[in-house]
Amino acid sequence: MISRRILLAATAATLASPAVAQSPWPSRPIRMVIPFAPGGSTDVIGRMLADQLSQRLGQPIVVDNRPGAGATLGTGLVADAAPDGYTLLLSPVSAFNVGATLYRGRISWDPVRSFAHVAMIQRGYYALMSNNRTPFNNPAELAAAARRSPGLHYATSGVGSLPHLVMLRFCQVAGIEMTHVPYRGGAQAVADVIAGNVPVTLDGIAASVGFLREGRIRGIGMTSPTRTELFPDIPTFVEHGFPQLVAEGWAGFSFPAAVPRPIQQRFADEVRAVLALPQIRARYRDLANDVGDRFMDDFQRFVAEEVETWRPLVIASGATVD
Repeated sequence: MISRRILLAATAATLASPAVAQSPWPSRPIRMVIPFAPGGSTDVIGRMLADQLSQRLGQPIVVDNRPGAGATLGTGLVADAAPDGYTLLLSPVSAFNVGATLYRGRISWDPVRSFAHVAMIQRGYYALMSNNRTPFNNPAELAAAARRSPGLHYATSGVGSLPHLVMLRFCQVAGIEMTHVPYRGGAQAVADVIAGNVPVTLDGIAASVGFLREGRIRGIGMTSPTRTELFPDIPTFVEHGFPQLVAEGWAGFSFPAAVPRPIQQRFADEVRAVLALPQIRARYRDLANDVGDRFMDDFQRFVAEEVETWRPLVIASGATVD
């Protein structure tokens, strides 16, 4: 008969065995899926934070751009990934606030239940920008031009993006018709406006700060309630008679829902530390963005509230993916 002492010793040895011991996280590279094309405002911030987080975690964070379907394609890849902490989503406002409703019936993930939303990384407004040769200088003048020329083109980062929804709302309240030209990312849309291929675009301001300051593209509208300190010369939609056009974008980091809570918390703590760095805050100011301020349960609740707030607006807009 095996004695109790021998049995306990054998059990302790087994638990201490490397074969069954948990490896510390992270012990290998982390894949960060960005559901937009490279170069957009979300991509710029994501790559900047990935560099800092790689240093703190001691493992590379490999950026994997997966654009398409209003950011729902890359988002779905993370929802279906193994919940081991090695696949991370840079979660954009458009995929959850707009795409989850716009693509309902075509996606298998839920914007709240399928993810552990661990850290908001940025907040910011959208800028309406035009080619320098266009005759309009503010939203009211753009609306007047669209009345004279129905079907005037505008570019966004894609069907189902929040800029797309904002422009649809603008057309509705202004009583105008414009033609949407969707791109696979905001950077491509902005580049074509600068080149004169499309007259106007709406995009998160972060990726276009340099172009605006250099005068390569003209800011003609902002979705902020009042003019911003960094761009006091850019008028708002509100001041030109469109109070319905206040919209703030956000982005965060999210894991598949079943990732262990200690991994979620460790990553959230590291993000919080990075966002507090003076050089990171200075870079955010340069990009005309605000640092994110919600983590873990607070951010999870925020996303759930955002989805419910925007769902009826998406449906009422009449936007479709066809």
